[in-house]
Amino acid sequence: MHIASASKMITADSTLPTATQDLVMLRASQINGCGFCTDIHAKDAAHAGETSVRTNLVAAWRESKVFTDAERAALELTEQGTRIADAAGGVTDEAWANAAKHYDEEQLAALVSLIALINATNRLGVITRQPGGDYQPGQFG
Repeated sequence: MHIASASKMITADSTLPTATQDLVMLRASQINGCGFCTDIHAKDAAHAGETSVRTNLVAAWRESKVFTDAERAALELTEQGTRIADAAGGVTDEAWANAAKHYDEEQLAALVSLIALINATNRLGVITRQPGGDYQPGQFG
C-alpha cells in the first residue's frame, strides 16, 4: 500500500484546499473510468462536507457556476494532465499559468503530485477491474 501512503502524505501535509483535492481526484477518476476510485472520491468528498450539487457537476465543471476560479484552474490542469495521451502538446502554458496564478509553489507541487498519483491509482483500479459501489468513507483508515 505504498501508493496509499504517498497519497496520504500529499493530501495531509499540503495546504492545497481539501475541497480542491477531492474535486481533482474525483474528476481524474471519472475521466479514467475507474468506478472504484470514483466511488471513493465522491463519497469521501460528501463525507468531508462537499455538496451533492458540486460533486454531481464535477464532470460538467466548465458548464457550471458552482466552482471557484482556483478550482476551475485545478480541474483544467487535472484534465490536461490526465489526457496527456489525447493531446499532443500535453499541458498548455495557459493552463499552467492559470493554476500558478491561484496556487503557491508548494500547493502547485502538491496539485501536480496528486494528479499524477490519482492517475496511477486509477490505472491500478481499472487494470484489476475493481468495481465501485461498496466503499464506506474511512474504510481505508
